[in-house]
Amino acid sequence: RIVSIMDSWKKAKRRCDKVILVTHSMGGLVARACAKRIPDRIAGVIHGVMPVFGAPAAYRRIAYGTESMSPSNNAFENLVAHGLAKVLGRTTQKTTPVLATSPGALELLPNRNYPQPWLHVRVLKSIRPAAAPSYGVKDDALRYKTVAHEVLHLPNGKVANPYDLYRDMNSWYRLFDPALADPAGKYRKVKGGVIEAIESAIDTAEKFHDSLDGFYHPNTYAFYGDDRDKLSFGQISLVAHQQGASATPLTAANIAAARLLGRTASGQRRILVEEKTQLQFEPEPQEARGDGTVPHQSGEADLAKKVKRVFATQGFDHQGSYNNNEMVMLTLRLIVKIAQETP
Repeated sequence: RIVSIMDSWKKAKRRCDKVILVTHSMGGLVARACAKRIPDRIAGVIHGVMPVFGAPAAYRRIAYGTESMSPSNNAFENLVAHGLAKVLGRTTQKTTPVLATSPGALELLPNRNYPQPWLHVRVLKSIRPAAAPSYGVKDDALRYKTVAHEVLHLPNGKVANPYDLYRDMNSWYRLFDPALADPAGKYRKVKGGVIEAIESAIDTAEKFHDSLDGFYHPNTYAFYGDDRDKLSFGQISLVAHQQGASATPLTAANIAAARLLGRTASGQRRILVEEKTQLQFEPEPQEARGDGTVPHQSGEADLAKKVKRVFATQGFDHQGSYNNNEMVMLTLRLIVKIAQETP
């Protein structure tokens, strides 16, 4: 596309030796790959809200469906989010068939540089102290206290590479359920079936991330969302609530090895630990500063070290970043600056 634009200006008897790339979101990753191939044809790059290290929201939306609310949203914003979730898919049954074999979508997942661990499994236990007197059901309930029991933190140890986590299609906390990935039977007669298609898409995404290798065009500027009023998923926390004592002590090992029983209508995952204890897990809401989609930690430090200047910004959501007048003015100013500095 860049070559065709340059040729069109030359045919019009105008000079066009280089172009300026302005990117949004994942377009930043694409532009970095492009600039690495033809750096001499690019005068500079301006990145807006780029998920440099990926975004846990991608994991959440594939594994549990698109979220329909945020703690930082007002009533109207949650109404919009509810409508968006219906379009994108509110359950994993809706999102998995679209995203599981799409390398481009998988490139939005947290890559190996995203701060780890970012996938947490917790059990919240409601316990009433043995010495507490009983004053009736209502008062008794008030006597319970909730204790967080940390169980799993991934990726770490043997699965420090997040792509290995994505390739795991057996664990109950898996990203991809092959049984949901091909409802139309597209891969039924293809060698390797849908599992091989998913693995191929993951391989492509991993190779793409690795090919960037921290590269940025030397004349790069960027801005990202760092807004407490636009909470994003900085991590994914899967939480189950348990009252009273468990039939078996819960450990990282037996939780990891638990059997998936199924999913509730709202997408919670039901598991059975050591064939004795049932738990029901659901993802907690967004908790990190960001732009509603990409959290601030996705590239914050990387950008500061590798581009000419990076701007931490507020007041807009991810999709509407270039609808924000201040961001438009910033982008125009940076375009002028790059043009002035280009020989």
